[in-house]
Amino acid sequence: MIRARRARIVATLGPASRDPARVRELAQAGVDVFRVNFSHGSQADHARTIQAVRSAERAVDRPLAVLADLQGPKLRLGEFADGVARLKSGQDFRLDLNRTPGDAARVGVPHPEVFAALRTGAFILLDDGKVKLRVIAHGADFADTIVEAGEQLSDHTGLNLPNLSIPIPALTEKDREDLAFALNEGVDWVALSFVQRASDMAELRKLVQGRAGVLAKIEKPAALEALDEILDLCEAIMVARGDLGVELAPEEVPVFQKKLVRAARLRGLPVIVATQMLESMTHSPTPTRAEASDVAGAVYEGADALMLSAESAVGDYPIESVAMMDRIITRVEQDPGWPELMRAEYPVEDADADALVAAARKASESASTACIAAFTTTGQTALRLARERPLQPTLALTPNLSTARRLALAWGVEPRVIPEIDDPEDLARIAVEQAVITGLAPPGARVLILAGLPLGSPGAANILRLAHTPRR
Repeated sequence: MIRARRARIVATLGPASRDPARVRELAQAGVDVFRVNFSHGSQADHARTIQAVRSAERAVDRPLAVLADLQGPKLRLGEFADGVARLKSGQDFRLDLNRTPGDAARVGVPHPEVFAALRTGAFILLDDGKVKLRVIAHGADFADTIVEAGEQLSDHTGLNLPNLSIPIPALTEKDREDLAFALNEGVDWVALSFVQRASDMAELRKLVQGRAGVLAKIEKPAALEALDEILDLCEAIMVARGDLGVELAPEEVPVFQKKLVRAARLRGLPVIVATQMLESMTHSPTPTRAEASDVAGAVYEGADALMLSAESAVGDYPIESVAMMDRIITRVEQDPGWPELMRAEYPVEDADADALVAAARKASESASTACIAAFTTTGQTALRLARERPLQPTLALTPNLSTARRLALAWGVEPRVIPEIDDPEDLARIAVEQAVITGLAPPGARVLILAGLPLGSPGAANILRLAHTPRR
């Protein structure tokens, strides 16, 4: 199955979609990467979900990626005696370390790190910002606050501290157990939640040891201050607009989204734009016009992938949500003005390897060129091409199934697994064969070939060749 679009689709699997038959339908509808959210469900559930993706991969006959999204140190309130508490604007409300069930006057917070990070006048946001508290006094085990807004809290409500860096490990004990399980199951990408500093990613990389791609979820303002250092240590990023949108003012989120997409593109790192893209389709068969514009905006920015969350995990219309996202992406990419807008932040090349890749992109603009065949061991050659955003598809040919699966996230890349190649003279023949088999090249079309010698050795591409498919 070849998609008629360059931007990729990430879909979250959950109770509404993890059945093997439904996963296969989602793949057929156009999903490229399946997200497994370790914030919910058991490891047994996740094992069955991953196997369902592998089965769907065989059914659609193209590599599919599995993204394991670790829960991270999500901060939450404790419990209330009645399950909920009613609040009034202007009232006093205390947070403390007491595990006794709370009421309308106080509640426990089982995170001493929260109190260590607070300062007088700081705001505490609860339940995705629906409740806003202002700190008037605090200590090592308490915070006295005034309710600025909001009327109700419930058990285990999420907690955010805008503009404060929390001295809490990025990987909890649960995350470490889930990571070991996910790597053993052979996932292709691992996402770290609530990244705040470069050392968070360094710790993840040390544990993963190259067994999967590592992805930083940017959802804390503190991460924006250390962005360059974080990008040095990750292989992809996600613009996680949920928590980011809670801690930033609404008008700031689009600005930071663009900044993050631009930063990732300049480095050639795949970037996913996520959260509430087609949120209304969780319970509606069609999106709002604003949501359609939001998806289109991310495509015009040149994001590698767009993600569905609740829409595909727990929604009533998971297949329709994927199909709608596919339609919006495809329509935008048919806009004659799209290439110019998408390339507006085009990076300047300064390395010999990138210069050759840039030449391949330029040569691909000829009307007779059908695709670029990139031979790659680690995936780097294909990713360099994706960075250039060639309008013709990139056929990434690799002997490594793990590489092919990771490349399912990359913009415009069609990964395929081929046998090891020993003789450079076989490059043209195999490139042409695969271009025809996949349907990327019609008879008599030109195929550009990008590869590195010696074959099979990780390194920069150093040869660019031309070949033609046979005429009928």
